[in-house]
Amino acid sequence: MHVKRTQVERSEATRGALIRAARDLFGERGYNDVGTEEIVAKAGVTRGALYHQFADKRDLFRAVLEDLEQDVVNRLGEQVVAKASGPGAALLAAMGAWLDACEEPEVQQIMLIDAPGVLGWQEWREMGQRHAIGETMALLEAAMDEGTIARQPVRPLAHVVVGALDEAVLYVAAAEDRAKARAEMTDVLQRLIIGLQ
Repeated sequence: MHVKRTQVERSEATRGALIRAARDLFGERGYNDVGTEEIVAKAGVTRGALYHQFADKRDLFRAVLEDLEQDVVNRLGEQVVAKASGPGAALLAAMGAWLDACEEPEVQQIMLIDAPGVLGWQEWREMGQRHAIGETMALLEAAMDEGTIARQPVRPLAHVVVGALDEAVLYVAAAEDRAKARAEMTDVLQRLIIGLQ
């Protein structure tokens, strides 16, 4: 028996198709090198459908970034659970998983290269911090409860840790020898966390 999809279901399917198509294209070539005609063709929808779902290409990019950030957060969570034997180990696992994620071309292109320019530094920072600060605060609080890290104000510490991670990612991404840079940053970040004891 064929069940007719509701308007809400059709709208959600269209929105999802546009986000997936744009994410693939932005990740491959970057925001500036992708036109809306190409996005709608890949998604199999009309331009009218695009503008029904999103105000403009920038609005679609924002949705793509949120989708990608949520995927990365979910993967980080899975890796942390799989590798961590306690809160301190979870924090180190999360840091390593973030460095891993940022080596992916899609993550580099959308989150690190395009997002600051497309959305502006302030909005890009707010979007990234929404996930990063909350997750980092939870990991730091658990590590403090465990005694792995000395008790201290968690919010400012989370900002310092996230800032260090962001700089580590940019350092690795810009390095000629990424493997060496990654090893250096992993060591530095581990020493940073160990120094908080």
